[in-house]
Amino acid sequence: MSWSTLYRFGGYAAVLYVLLVAVPVVLIFTAPLPPTEGRELLEYIADHRVVYLTQLVCFVGLAVPALVVFGAVAVALKGVDRSVAAIGGLLGIVSEVIALATASSPQSLHGGLVLLSGSYVEADTEAERAALVSSADALIAATNAVGWGGVLTAAAILVLSTLMRHSCFGRTVAYVGMVTGALGVVSEALQPVLGFGYLLYGLLLPTWFALVAWKLLTAGPHAAGASPRE
Repeated sequence: MSWSTLYRFGGYAAVLYVLLVAVPVVLIFTAPLPPTEGRELLEYIADHRVVYLTQLVCFVGLAVPALVVFGAVAVALKGVDRSVAAIGGLLGIVSEVIALATASSPQSLHGGLVLLSGSYVEADTEAERAALVSSADALIAATNAVGWGGVLTAAAILVLSTLMRHSCFGRTVAYVGMVTGALGVVSEALQPVLGFGYLLYGLLLPTWFALVAWKLLTAGPHAAGASPRE
């Protein structure tokens, strides 16, 4: 059975992942940042609805191409160690399913806040607006809490990268992945208190996906040093 199609789609999915990360990063430098307080954030969404929705869709949408990437990488590494590759792939796929189910995204990004913002704008009394602000604060707190989907994503990258040293992914991709995974587990677990300290992991993550895309699209079926057919 040939896995070349899976590797090709995995490479394209990794490219898409990087592009979905790039769009919000560009917006960070070209548009006002979302506030972290309920009232200010509801007003921000009302004034910058397109920007906010773009960031939200891009971050939540990351889980879709990541599912394909983790599946492709796990299969590509099965020739090195089937058990560890299966564990890494399973961790990655489960993490992205969790991310999709919970609409996981960075702080201050949540679909429910868009609805609350619309109601806030239409509210007639200060009491109604205050109630909506309280609801927004609750959603922000939940969004800023530890995301176990993110922890599992980092763990998957760490596990899979330990195998890459012995494959055609090469040492560079492996070491970048191990650093990304180890840092990611800590960063995701401590995200509520790290603040901008989370940024380094945020930069390494798309870097790893970009390197994986390059290897899947160029090394293809030989990514694990095995024949493309079994």
